Amino acid sequence: MYRFLLSPRWLAAFALTVVAAVVMVMLGNWQLRRYHERADINDRIDSANSVQAVPISSILAAPAAAGAPGAAPGKSLAWTKVSVTGRFDPNHEIQARGRTVDGEVGFEIVTPLILEDGTAVLVDRGWVPAGEGGALAAPKAPAAPSGQVTVVGQVHLSESRPAAVERRDGRLDTRRLNIPRLAGELPFPVYGAYVLLREQTPAADPAFVPIPISHEDAWQNGGYAVQWWLFAVMAFVLFGWQARREAHGFDAGDEQKPAERATPVPKAEKPLDRVAAADQRRAEKTGERA
Repeated sequence: MYRFLLSPRWLAAFALTVVAAVVMVMLGNWQLRRYHERADINDRIDSANSVQAVPISSILAAPAAAGAPGAAPGKSLAWTKVSVTGRFDPNHEIQARGRTVDGEVGFEIVTPLILEDGTAVLVDRGWVPAGEGGALAAPKAPAAPSGQVTVVGQVHLSESRPAAVERRDGRLDTRRLNIPRLAGELPFPVYGAYVLLREQTPAADPAFVPIPISHEDAWQNGGYAVQWWLFAVMAFVLFGWQARREAHGFDAGDEQKPAERATPVPKAEKPLDRVAAADQRRAEKTGERA
């Protein structure tokens, strides 16, 4: 009954089904990897308060020269809790404008922390509101403490889409905290990621608002993975359904039941047939009288 599956047309249809299913499975596996990556990031965000900070030099490559940042860390290191000790350099402080916290637009203040070896880590000390003149008015940010400072924070990857950097209000001013772009404006080697400050010794000024960290939507990727795998199964189900229809003699556009097709349809009588039948009945009656 199913020998037609060996015909070139059906073999080609089966090959196409297999290829489509393989592609869908691969897309599902890619979404599953994204789910695990995002779930790991969320775990690092949630566990930051309970895990021990590690020295920044143990996870990030040290920069080699001024103007060229160190190697950018991969996503697997985002939000890792680190500690670093040095001296703040207020002369090269950076303000990132247009930053929103709790619905209010302000600035993030980023200050280079110079280490003993002369390299620097950019430390995002926190958010402050804009001045009274509007969202772009110069912020009133507390001065960085002098002397040796120990910072504990979380690794933030360099932001994409670099923006212009200019000198404004006594600071370097930019819209995006892009490390390669900022490194070209600084006279010392800079690590390839910056740090969101969470703890500081001596204590940070309470005027700073800590930068909130948003969780990744890992479950969305998990849902997409399941959808792609279901689509792969449905491709084989559709092939089998079409093969069964072919085997049982159903055409794509013929939905009539077999019993209905077998029922004979009475022929409509033509006017001439009715006249001939009437003449025959009259002839029969005449013969009976005779």
